[in-house]
Order: sequence, then C-alpha cells, then structure tokens
Amino acid sequence: MTVSIFRPAKALFSFKSIICITALLAPFFTAAQDLPRMVSISPGSFLMGSERGGTDADESPFHKVTISKPFRMSETEITNLQYEQFRPEHKAMRGKGGFSSGDDEAVVHVSYYDAVAYCEWLSEKTGRHFRLPTEAEWEYACRAGTTSDYYTGDSLPEGMLKNQKNERELVPVSLETIYGQPNRFGLYGMHGNVEEWCLDWYGRYPGKSQRNPGGPSKGIYRVTRGGSHNTPVEYLRSANRSASMPDDMHEQIGFRIVETGIRPRTSRPIKEQTLLQRHVNQRKASWEKFPDDKPYWKTPVPFVVPPTDGTPFYGHNHQPAITWCPNGDLLAIWFSTIKENGREMVVLGSRMRKGSDTWDPASLFFKVPDRNMTGSSLLLLGDGTIMHVNGVCKSGDWKDLSMVTRFSSDNGRTWSDPAFAEAEHAVRHQVIAGPIICSDGAIIQCCDAGPGGEDGTSIHVSTDGGRTWKDTGATIPGIHAGIVQLKDGSLLAYGRGNSIDGKMPVSRSGDMGRTWKSSASEFPPISSGQRLVLKRLDEGPLMLATFRENGMTIHLSYDEGESWPVKKLLTDGSGLETEGGAWTGDFKMDAGHAEPKGYFACTQTPDGVIHLISSRLHYRFNLAWILD
Repeated sequence: MTVSIFRPAKALFSFKSIICITALLAPFFTAAQDLPRMVSISPGSFLMGSERGGTDADESPFHKVTISKPFRMSETEITNLQYEQFRPEHKAMRGKGGFSSGDDEAVVHVSYYDAVAYCEWLSEKTGRHFRLPTEAEWEYACRAGTTSDYYTGDSLPEGMLKNQKNERELVPVSLETIYGQPNRFGLYGMHGNVEEWCLDWYGRYPGKSQRNPGGPSKGIYRVTRGGSHNTPVEYLRSANRSASMPDDMHEQIGFRIVETGIRPRTSRPIKEQTLLQRHVNQRKASWEKFPDDKPYWKTPVPFVVPPTDGTPFYGHNHQPAITWCPNGDLLAIWFSTIKENGREMVVLGSRMRKGSDTWDPASLFFKVPDRNMTGSSLLLLGDGTIMHVNGVCKSGDWKDLSMVTRFSSDNGRTWSDPAFAEAEHAVRHQVIAGPIICSDGAIIQCCDAGPGGEDGTSIHVSTDGGRTWKDTGATIPGIHAGIVQLKDGSLLAYGRGNSIDGKMPVSRSGDMGRTWKSSASEFPPISSGQRLVLKRLDEGPLMLATFRENGMTIHLSYDEGESWPVKKLLTDGSGLETEGGAWTGDFKMDAGHAEPKGYFACTQTPDGVIHLISSRLHYRFNLAWILD
C-alpha cells in the first residue's frame, strides 16, 4: 500500500527575510508618499494679463501665449512634510508667527533659492525633471480655460478666503493646501493661501505673442503669483503680478513645482530710463561759498512735481529724504500712495539740476512690485557714493519691514541692486531720513521702533560703509528722531511723541546708542503730520528745525545742545499762500506764521546753503539769514 504524503513547496522568502526587506524598503515607500502629487495639464494658448491699468498697469498689454507641450504641476503648494524631506532643519520654522505648523500646510519662510534647490534635489532623487513654473505656465494653469478674474468667476467663494485684508498684526489662519474647490485642472490654492515663487525675473510684458516664455534674461526681483492670506482679494486674481527680492522669505510666500521638458525662452530685458537717469552730468561741481555775513533766502518751490511720463503718482506724497550730489544736483525722494498701508506705494524721486531753480517732474526711484515701501533715507558718503536705505514690507501695512540698501557712484543715475541690511520683516525697521556719519566713520540710521506714534526710535549702526547693520537694541523716546554726534563723541537726539513733563523728549548716549538718558527739553512737543530735523551745520552750530504754535521754527545751539539761544520763524513775511502737501494743506506764510506741518529732511551744500524740504516744498537759506 502506497501512502502519498503532501509536502508544501518551500517558501521563496522566509518570514524573517520578508521583515528585513520590508524594513529596507520602508523609507522608499514613505518617500514616495511624501512626493508632491502632480496633475497633468494639456498644451494650449491663452490671453495673458489684463487691461485694468492704474495700479495694475504691469499686467498690460494683453498678449497671446502658447504653451506648446503638456506638463505636470503639483496639485498644491509644497507642504512642510514634503520640503522637510529635503531640509529637515526647516522644522524649526514651523509655527513661526503663528503660521504653518502642520505637515500638510504650505511651507513658508523659503526663499526663491530654497525653492530652486528643492526642485534640483527632487529631480536628482527621482530621475525626473522638476523646476519652478514660469509666470506664463502659472497663469495658464491657474486660469484653466477661464477669462474671469478668478477661476471661480469674478469673485471667490467664502470657503476660499483666508482673511483677505491688510492687517497690522497678521491674523493666523490655516495654510492647509487642500481647501475650497479646485480648478478644472484639479489644482488647489491658486488664489490665496500663500504667494508662489515663479521661475521668471520680473519685467515688463512684451506687446507681442509668445511661445513658452520665460521672462527677461536678467532682473532684480523674482515673480510671485497667486496672492496670500492677510492680503486684499484683488491681489489674488489670476492676472495679478507680484515680485520679491529672491533672497526674501516670510510667512506669505511658498511655492509649487512643475514637471516638464519645456525649456522656457527668455527675452532681452526692456530697458527703461527714468527722467532721474537722463542727461545726468558727471562732472564734479565747483562751489562758491556765500560770504558769512550775506543772508541768502529763496521763496520756497515745490519739489513734488507730478510726473509727465506715466509714472505712478497718487494723491498722498509724504516722508521725503534729500541729499546733494557731487555734480551739484539735488536729489529728493518720497513715497507716493493712495493710502499709507497700500501695496501700490512707490518711491518717487526728483532732481534739481545744478544752476536750476525748479525741480524736474517726478519719476520712479524704487519699487518692489506689490510691496509697501514705507520709509527712505539718502546719505552722501565721503568718497562721493550716495547711499539709499529703504523699508520693504512683506505685504501692505508698514509694521513689519525689512531694510534694504542701494548705492550709486554716478550721482544717482544708476544704482546697485538692493541688498538686505536687515532681512527680517519686523518692527524697528521703519527708516527715517537723516542718517549721519560719525567721526570714526560709523554710520547711524534711525528707524521708528514700531508703527505707533508712541513707539520710539531704534538705532542702527554700520561700520562697513552701510553694507551691514546692527540694531543697538535701545529705544529712545519719540518717533521720527533726529540725531547728531557731539564733539565729545556722544550722541544727541530729539523725537516726536513720548512727551516728558509736557515737553519734547531729548536723549543723550555716551556709548554709540546702546544706552540713553532722556529728559524733558525746552521745546514743545510735535505731533501728527510733523517731523523735525536735527543737524550740525558746516559752520559748527547745531540746527533744530521743528514746529511751534505759529509754524516752522529754526533753533541754533552753539554749546552742543545745552542751550538754544537763536530762534527764527521760517518765513520771509511775504504773505505767500501755498499748499504744503501730505497732511499740511493750504497755509499762508506771513510775518507771524510759517508752514504749520510737514515732514522735514535737510542737506547743506558746500556753498553753505541749507536745503530744507517739508512734505512738498523746498526752502533755501543760509546761516546768515537765520542770524539776520
């Protein structure tokens, strides 16, 4: 009798080996799960931009764009979990400012360079080709065949809104990437959540059809698209263009990626020369000094002259700065805006050319697209270089500003690209006109320590010609402070607000601004719409230009600010009726009254003439006139 015995086939892998293989492959499965989910987008053509004009003029002209090949785009912005596979150390940034703490929230606090590096890492990791979308690819993908302001029509549904208004204090919201309704391509978050870095340099659109455009071949700012939380909804439109310095980073910018074989075609940048840059004489000026006993006075003229070349010019022109140039020109800058917390704000400039009695019409001086630009200063350095310092906001309200610097070695005709002096968008960075050079070469730049009228002034010091800066950490009473160095090396400052015993505060420091002692001065406090100037004149005395009950008044001190025996109303008594701009309004300059308000800035040319500008007007006089 034969007995048949069944024997199971020998297993290909033992249970123990399966466990080992699973453990080895687990990281690869995890990594695959953390890869961005990509959606396919067919090729096609569309009309890019808008013809809205006004503050959105950079969206013009409408032009036809063809995307010639299919490509894939990440369904959402890159998330914290996805980005941190590349840079685990970014976890330390989660939750900063109350934003983006979860795995599936959009990654923020990433620069353009960080976003590019992630694409390169992911390409190498997967053997596929990832990059940032071009501006044209982004708008084509966002519109998904629509021609309306948003892919949802001419408005956004409530479920897609994330506090769409300017806020002084950003309101924390979820940055979850899957929310609201996707567009026809299946993309989420194209309107809002966070702005998204694009591949292109920012530049003017060409007025012709394009195929796979990649923007200009060089530039200063990189395009961002889509708008963000805590931003007015009109900045979330499909056509809206924003941009930032490529090394900027904060909680309102992230990115998404594309997978494509398209090689974008860059174009030659469109050269634009403003009136400020035209026909600038480069010959060093010779100066003939006025006799010390000969009074000099000129009837004030406006330096804020409306542009004639289409430069953006708005109803509110404020916060000026001024310097003289080695060629003898005067250069003045100020901001022009609809509202002081507006993203439309531009910094304009004008030039009074050597030998002229009038200022050129205004032209564009500095603008980061769609960013508030509050606070500017100018300073002529000892080697003839002009330094420009400006605040740049991450969005609208001027509370959280970074500080950037630029330099010109050709009388303000051309400028270096902006570089961060203080990169963090934070308080203590609202630039005030009137930086000074100390006896040891250090430069001191005052900034408002906060956006409020009683927030005081912060002190920033540069020991390398304005390239890098350090906040001393001290806050002196009074915003918009003016500062001078005294002959013994100590510092003296006066400011607006934070009154002491009903008087303007005066502050002194013996350690380059690290600590201060403040007390009540002899001067009445100044208030809204007023900014003082404190300056050492070339002849030696200190000059304080401030406001008293009957208007602008000049004071002189010959004992380093211990006393101010000279007081003169800034008027020639002519009865001139004029308008002071900004918050000043109309006024009459007669024997007993001078301009009642204004934001002062001042420079003194080598011929001894003091050039004092308020919010709109340029006053010219000398020390002999003050003493006359």
